[in-house]
Amino acid sequence: MTDARIDSAGEELVGSETGIDPAGLADDDLFRELASLHRTRLQTLRHGPDAALANHLRRTEELENEYLSRYAGREVDAGRLTQDF
Repeated sequence: MTDARIDSAGEELVGSETGIDPAGLADDDLFRELASLHRTRLQTLRHGPDAALANHLRRTEELENEYLSRYAGREVDAGRLTQDF
């Protein structure tokens, strides 16, 4: 079974069983996918079967790497730093 979704521009995105290629996501869709993963993280860690946790970890890494490649020069809030880097 494949995953078909509509992106924020109204275009159909087709992916594999493991999700849509993050490089093909519009920024709004990437942010939505990241928010969804972060929202479900604790429940998956605590109660998900091993396969679900492995998929969650893999997908989180894919999406976060895509975010970092798009926003390599992202602003870092100095108030969030715990030490001087």
